[in-house]
Amino acid sequence: KTLKTNARSEAEITLFDGYIVVYKFVQDLHFFVTAGDDENELIIANVLQGFSDSVGLLLRGDVEKRTALENLDLILLCIDEIVDGGIILETDANTIAGKVATNAVDGSAPFSEQTISQALATAREHLARSLLK
Repeated sequence: KTLKTNARSEAEITLFDGYIVVYKFVQDLHFFVTAGDDENELIIANVLQGFSDSVGLLLRGDVEKRTALENLDLILLCIDEIVDGGIILETDANTIAGKVATNAVDGSAPFSEQTISQALATAREHLARSLLK
């Protein structure tokens, strides 16, 4: 249903099977937010805008499939910071990206507290990122 639309500059809103669907396309990624048909479309659009902007900030403007898959943990943390149990907590992209970046830095243990396999996985990830740049 959204394939023939051009939701690149602004979010589009549609109704599908009793759900409000707000969607936006950024490069080769498609962002969708769904809610019940009794919810406010403007608030859902604001959630989508905050999510897509915070992903853009965290990925440093390189919003494409490959980068998104490599940083899927950060994207999932964005969703976690925005919504909890269906309740909207935050929609400001700078605040969301700041919290996610803080959690990502605090979540990694120093090398001295990691097991050997964890340290090797971390080193492999850092090497892969440096080679892909």
